[in-house]
Amino acid sequence: MVGGTVAAPPTAAAAAIAPTTVTDPAQYVNPFVGTQKSTNFGSSLDGGHTFPGASAPLGMVQWSPDTVGGGGGASYDYTSNQIRGFSLNHLSGAGCDIFGNFPFMPMLGSTPGGPAGFSHTNEAASPGTYSVTFDNGITTNLAATQRAGIAQFSYPAGQTASLTVDAGTALNAGYSGNSGSLTLGSNRISGSSSSGGFCGTGSEKYTVYFSAIFDRNFSSSSLLNNNQQALVSFDTSTNPTVTVRVGLSFVSADNAYANMNAEVGGNSLDTVKAGTRAAWNTDLSRIAVGGGSLPDTRTFYTALYHSLLAPNVFSDTDGRYPGFDGQIHTAATGHAQYANFSGWDVYRSQVQLLALLCPQEASDIGQSIVNQGNQAGYFDRWTVANSADGVMDGDPMPIIGSSLYAFGATQFDVWGLLWKAWGGTVNENERPFQGEYLGQGYVSTDAGWSASATLEYATSDFATAQLAGRLGDTDMHDTELHRSTNWRNLFNFQSGYLQPRAADHSWPSFTPTAGDGFAESDGAQNVWAVPQNLHGLITAMGGNGKAVGQLDSFFGQLNAGTNSSYAYLGNEPSLGTPWVYDYAGRPDRTQAVVRQALTQLYSDAPTGEPGNDDLGEMSSWAVWSALGMYPETPGRAELALASPLFPSISITRENGVVINISAPGAADNTPYVSGLTVNGAASTHPWLGEDFVANGGTLQYTLSSTANPQWGSATTDAPPSFDVGPSTPATGTITGPGSKCLDDSASSVADGNKIQIWDCNGTAAQQWTLAPDGTVQVLGHCLDVFGSGSASGTQVQLFTCNGTGAQQWWPKADGTLVNTPSNLCLDLPNGNTTNGQQLQIFTCNGTSSQKWTVP
Repeated sequence: MVGGTVAAPPTAAAAAIAPTTVTDPAQYVNPFVGTQKSTNFGSSLDGGHTFPGASAPLGMVQWSPDTVGGGGGASYDYTSNQIRGFSLNHLSGAGCDIFGNFPFMPMLGSTPGGPAGFSHTNEAASPGTYSVTFDNGITTNLAATQRAGIAQFSYPAGQTASLTVDAGTALNAGYSGNSGSLTLGSNRISGSSSSGGFCGTGSEKYTVYFSAIFDRNFSSSSLLNNNQQALVSFDTSTNPTVTVRVGLSFVSADNAYANMNAEVGGNSLDTVKAGTRAAWNTDLSRIAVGGGSLPDTRTFYTALYHSLLAPNVFSDTDGRYPGFDGQIHTAATGHAQYANFSGWDVYRSQVQLLALLCPQEASDIGQSIVNQGNQAGYFDRWTVANSADGVMDGDPMPIIGSSLYAFGATQFDVWGLLWKAWGGTVNENERPFQGEYLGQGYVSTDAGWSASATLEYATSDFATAQLAGRLGDTDMHDTELHRSTNWRNLFNFQSGYLQPRAADHSWPSFTPTAGDGFAESDGAQNVWAVPQNLHGLITAMGGNGKAVGQLDSFFGQLNAGTNSSYAYLGNEPSLGTPWVYDYAGRPDRTQAVVRQALTQLYSDAPTGEPGNDDLGEMSSWAVWSALGMYPETPGRAELALASPLFPSISITRENGVVINISAPGAADNTPYVSGLTVNGAASTHPWLGEDFVANGGTLQYTLSSTANPQWGSATTDAPPSFDVGPSTPATGTITGPGSKCLDDSASSVADGNKIQIWDCNGTAAQQWTLAPDGTVQVLGHCLDVFGSGSASGTQVQLFTCNGTGAQQWWPKADGTLVNTPSNLCLDLPNGNTTNGQQLQIFTCNGTSSQKWTVP
């Protein structure tokens, strides 16, 4: 790689790569992708924030340059020409400053200087290694293992060769708790550094340790700035290249030394580079692509590389790591503890990719989440090291755990995860607005990101329901599944949007392009945020035609940023939306939009990411999109389909399961599916079932440059959505107190008509249907709670079916009929069975006034 770009392999054809040539996928990785603002980025959240430095897969160490003007957890800006140090740890794609501990800075002279100039023509990077030559003639070569690294600093002749190491600063320079301490030996520097305050979260902090051994004694050394900075010099008269071996640990400096000794030892730089490159090739080779263009192949393997940088190994080679309780814990023998979970981001597709490719490591990640929850007492939304930072909204860790399990990462304490997730639904640290959410079925506008919180909680409830169902806990499954319908409480059938809602059930003034109530997005971008029940959402919006038209307008721009009526595919809330067409009878539009986004927003250049990579989430979207499939539903392993970018793809899972994809003629301009066979059988389904992911198989595509709107368009072709009613509608009378029937007064279908108790008479006004979407219907209209009320005594009426929570009913085994958002029971006031008594909702009390027999 030369000048920050990947040089073409000697055997690579200019136009295409045969399937058999991708035997060293690391050669196609360009670590500089995402290090510069994308030219088509439309928001203040700026570029990819990736780093180009040396790291092993999921490694603790990311030894990488920090440039002047570099921000976020990567601290590298491709437009800068000055480096201020090479620190040992970074976060790939994080938008907030964190880590950057222990920057090593080679220099000339005996006084600490400033940044050093460089040119990208003198810089190179590939998986596990990085090198650069400063304008002053110093050359730095870095290589990393999981917990350690080795560097060589080559100095020009006739100059004083020196180096500084700083423990008192970190990338979050504004954090008031930054501190450190160093110890010097004859050829050794060790110490600790403390920092924190991720994304302005305040007092949360971590402490990290290092130990560095140089290949020669210092010719001079001193500690500066209250022992927080070391300045050392070397005699380079006979050997201008100084080698240092470094270990990192979150336990102690002694453990950092042990990590270095175990993973680097006396090995040379070239040996370490080769070992880490082999580790990268093992993981990257789990997806072998062939026949695509060289730029597409580079973009693909770079995205896969970025997807495998986090979360990060946190336990040392002896298994020890600091917990969220401040105590030292030990991971089970043969397993590792992981840290740094960008929960709100990675639950969408990155953890599913990890579980698909590496179920063993993903199982350790699942156990790490359980351990975090046990130590902290709850699941935090965004964790750095062993600190709970509470960044973003929602409740993502149960989604992550459930999705890992669904994709085959099952070797962890899954019951521990389930019960901690269940407990989190009433934990104010995990869900700050849980009281309101459980009490009325949504978070009101009193909270800043109220609508997003509601939608995220509902998605997490769904994922927990799926895990409970897999483990056989039907009570928890049913409860959480019904809670997952709470998105309906924000659906305003008059506007057709999911909107923020006031505590009194009213709808404040709403503009779809406004961000009020939404996290890093707006109403137009969040109307699709019901991945667990897209069929229900589409139906509530008015059907496939209405949804497709709105989607077509939405994708008039692909990356418009916040406060826009268009898509924002540079950030997470829009990532699942291109696949919604599959559910609306137009998979050809999914195929077109996914391909357009993949080829226009991603590339193999430094500007080749459309937004913050967020610890691999954006990159994982690109990987899934190039495969032509996507895990649309959190907590499930079905895959919505687009079309593959490459003529040949083979996915070999760590457990030996193989998925083969053949798509002759696949290219940037042939996104459309005109035919598909799954394991030899013709299919018109734009989705794959969970069994395909579990067992593997073969997909054979026929692709075209011309859209085929008919393929996959039938209602029965659509991917599954998950609702709460019976799979087949059940119709009959609903009988209650006094063996009388639930009755639509005078058989009227006027909105607001009274629902009453009446002698059973066999008329159509007493023929109720329990529908799959959780509604209870008569004469084509829905049983409805007046004004979406949640107070005892609120009357029940008939109303046009509108997809809202006021029309969601849960027939329980005890005979009650519960309105889900209010958690109140259908009730006959005072048990008065006189004909004409209007029904209400009331606190569930177990009396006969609330017992109903349903069809």
